[in-house]
Amino acid sequence: IMLIGISGFYYARCISVVHEYVGIHGCSETDGEDMHELDEEEMWHADFNQKRGVVTLPDFANPLEFTHFYETSVIEMTGCKSDVAFLTKIFKSPPPEMDAPHTSIYLKDDVELGVQNTLICHVTGFYPPSLSISWTTNNANVTEGISLSQYRPRADGTFNIFSTLKVTPAEGDIYSCTVNHRALQGQPQTKTWDVDVALPSVGPAVFCGVGLTLGLLGVAAGTFLLIKGNNCN
Repeated sequence: IMLIGISGFYYARCISVVHEYVGIHGCSETDGEDMHELDEEEMWHADFNQKRGVVTLPDFANPLEFTHFYETSVIEMTGCKSDVAFLTKIFKSPPPEMDAPHTSIYLKDDVELGVQNTLICHVTGFYPPSLSISWTTNNANVTEGISLSQYRPRADGTFNIFSTLKVTPAEGDIYSCTVNHRALQGQPQTKTWDVDVALPSVGPAVFCGVGLTLGLLGVAAGTFLLIKGNNCN
């Protein structure tokens, strides 16, 4: 059993500007999440592994204080997990509803050999919001240069999440992200991206050159025949 709460409200500023606040609070027997966002931009989330709150507003935004947010999150998670245990006992561990994830991998910017870039592994449409994402480079596991977003709810009740990997592409490199979710029933979902930089094409230029040459030859042949016909007269 997993308990998830999503709260939100709207408020207006200067009459014409409307904002949306969303708070997500949820837990299972082993996991928990507490995240707050404004206008689809995450502001703060609780990192229960590092035992601290994380402010995720960009540097240029007005600074906000999240006083006692983490302490409150810990109390809420304790109560949430207690409720999960109680409900699991009452309902005798019913089989959970599950939706398998859909995964895609793509590069943030156009590929340039030797230039640092960011690979994005986007996972969407899954439930419950609990999964793992791992990366490899040329079949070797990667643990550095990785980031992981918080779970984001969708209108249909499923969730999104994405992980990023800092890369410096070299010709022939192969990268992959692997997603593991209980709905996949022990068969992880892996997507790969390989470095394939196309050389500039010379085809159009060659064809244009050949066409121009043939056209000039045609004009020359026509002129020669015209002159020869006049001489015969």
